[in-house]
Amino acid sequence: MRTGPDPVASVVQSRTARSPRADGGASPTPTLPTPKALIVRPAPPGVVRPLIVEHHYLHSMPCAAWRCFGVFAGADLVGAMVFTAGARQGHRALVGASPQQVATLARLWLRDEIPKNAESRVIGVVLRLLRRDGRWKLLLSYADPAAGHVGTIYQATGWLYLGQGVPPSYVDLGDGRALHPRTVYDRLGSNAVGHLRRTGIPARRAVVSGKHRYAYVLDPAWRWRLRDRPRPYPRLETP
Repeated sequence: MRTGPDPVASVVQSRTARSPRADGGASPTPTLPTPKALIVRPAPPGVVRPLIVEHHYLHSMPCAAWRCFGVFAGADLVGAMVFTAGARQGHRALVGASPQQVATLARLWLRDEIPKNAESRVIGVVLRLLRRDGRWKLLLSYADPAAGHVGTIYQATGWLYLGQGVPPSYVDLGDGRALHPRTVYDRLGSNAVGHLRRTGIPARRAVVSGKHRYAYVLDPAWRWRLRDRPRPYPRLETP
């Protein structure tokens, strides 16, 4: 697949505004890019890895990324999407599918300054690219309630909701916050509760709600193969 801008992704040059300088002159200050000004194109894992590791809430890059897409504002990388094989049995979500026909959207991040509706457009562009490519029949993704996520962006872009998965075991380091085991490992070099307690950290296991599961059928002819019946979307609880 080509790595240049795809015609699916509209390319509009960002305008600049003039702001006063201390010496009385004016210096160009880039305005925030509009969703239509963003360029979405395939990118090597090495290009998006630093951004994902630094900014995504899990602060890690999947070790075996199948495909990555970069989101650019001009020459600046302002977001990324990373697809992987996902869970070992993920392909069983479709009757008769092979592991190579089902992929998982494992990471999605856009710079906070980018307008919120840009996420929907970026996902829409990538979905069109993947449908055109034709190698995958189904995409899966997950929203983590422990991070305050219910999958609003997937709801906005037409994904099917398949319910919640098995509740995972997170780690509480003594401050009442449930942290992903990977986050704890990256921070402390271990996520074993017994080991952490022996080092003086009052760690304990914290069971949180299972992740919300979403699916997007790329090939409509495979829609009938979906094993789980779609359910009503969950809503974000407000205090």
